[in-house]
Amino acid sequence: MKKSMLFAIVLLTIIVLMASFDFSLDGSPPIQLPPDISGRALFVCPAASSFWDTIAAGFSFFTRYILIIFFFAAIVLAFMWGWALYQNLLKDSFNKDAFSKPWGFTKLLFWAGVILILIFNTPNRYRAVEVTGKSGDYVLCENTSPGAIVVRSDLVHRK
Repeated sequence: MKKSMLFAIVLLTIIVLMASFDFSLDGSPPIQLPPDISGRALFVCPAASSFWDTIAAGFSFFTRYILIIFFFAAIVLAFMWGWALYQNLLKDSFNKDAFSKPWGFTKLLFWAGVILILIFNTPNRYRAVEVTGKSGDYVLCENTSPGAIVVRSDLVHRK
């Protein structure tokens, strides 16, 4: 097994264990809840606009056109693979050179898709919530996050 793969497995294992046993690298003390509200409270933090939120907002006007171009490229890619397969079936022999361009285009389209997903789906997109009775933008956070506020769970709604 490659060292990078082994490193990724060990790192993922450490992250899972730290999350499971409430370990934190931050070191800030967690907010302690009284036992009577421990199951009915959530922690929210004020949402600070980040670099990625600004980029996602800038691309939001062009999302539809970018997705049209992406899926057009995916359909062209399917035809490229189909044509390469068809050419190999006609010759009744395997020619790996026919697959070099489709494979390169596949890698390019895959990484373009990963980048688009990262640009369109910022971390705050999935954590953003509305708190009834409070104005401002909030995100769900942990009890050890700086600025965490305890809110009754029935007052928190998905944005």
